[in-house]
Amino acid sequence: MQERDHLSVEGLQAGYGAGLVLKGIDLAVPKGQFVALLGSSGCGKTTLLRSIAGFETPRAGRILRDGAEITALPPDRRGMSMVFQSYALWPHKTVAQHIGYGLALRGLPRAEIAARVAEVLAMLGLAGLEGRKPAALSGGQRQRVALGRALAVRPDILLLDEPLSNLDARIRLQLRGEIRALQQALGITAIHVTHDREEAMVMADRIVILDQGVIRQDGSPEEIYNRPNSGFVAAFMGAENLLALEAVAGDGGVRLPASEWNRALPLPGLRPGPVEARFRAEAAVLQPVDAPEAAPGVLSLFGRVTGCSYPGGCWRLSLRIGQAQVEALAPMPHVPGSAVRLDVPPAQLFLFAAPADGRGDTHGPRTVPEPQPQRSFR
Repeated sequence: MQERDHLSVEGLQAGYGAGLVLKGIDLAVPKGQFVALLGSSGCGKTTLLRSIAGFETPRAGRILRDGAEITALPPDRRGMSMVFQSYALWPHKTVAQHIGYGLALRGLPRAEIAARVAEVLAMLGLAGLEGRKPAALSGGQRQRVALGRALAVRPDILLLDEPLSNLDARIRLQLRGEIRALQQALGITAIHVTHDREEAMVMADRIVILDQGVIRQDGSPEEIYNRPNSGFVAAFMGAENLLALEAVAGDGGVRLPASEWNRALPLPGLRPGPVEARFRAEAAVLQPVDAPEAAPGVLSLFGRVTGCSYPGGCWRLSLRIGQAQVEALAPMPHVPGSAVRLDVPPAQLFLFAAPADGRGDTHGPRTVPEPQPQRSFR
């Protein structure tokens, strides 16, 4: 059996009532890999996790662990443990009783349970708290107890259903690193559901982006972030600035013609027609409108500042580019109404043929009308 088939999902379909939530998911996870299932609410990521865990019955497809089909097995026979978003702690049980719960169900001797519980308490920084009940614990401690209960049984696969979403930002950042370090130290295969792209980026070896019950892209964090395969993925990974362009043929290739709000730009690899251009706020470089022409391949845009705020570290500007509204970061404030040039380097500019169904845009299809005559910024 190849290592990449430690956990396999093949053609999985699942739903509730008449609705189909998962529409044929294929996923293969190597042993010891940390995979993040990333997507917005309702995309199917939790249904996929619960199907893997055995809490949902698929309508079609199958699930395999080490080559053996487990689709019909109950959760307790799959060699997996799950950490729930709500922690699922009993108010009347102590920390030690929670961590030892799965071990007691398996009928382990009391001495072995006590030794395993002590090991997990030390590993998670809970030593000395074994007699406390959930009401006497902080949110971070409760999350560690839920994680300890899952790890105590030494699962082959650890399933995490947004376990950090109920914690404040400081504790969430701390536990990200702790969970990742534990997963690597123990060599456990982990499947982590989240809607937080930064959480997925810093914790996972691999990110699987789901949308409407299908996988939109599957790759390393660096690949997903720097080489999104669609406008939808680019937007989900932070490239929310959108310009609707029109590519035309001419001068020996396809290009974006110059207008009152942009300079001409070659568009290699694209066909003539509607084009969706996306970039992140931090990717754009603000310049005076009369600055020297940018290097080849840089998209230069002309617009006016419509808003300016200071979220910390830099200034966030809202700008009107033609009929589009975009955001950019700047080291200094700009007065609303001032004219600026926005340069987007080619490595930070994501260009896609505009999708007919609008799925390239997380907010639905948008169009930017042809530029109307206006005063030149140059």
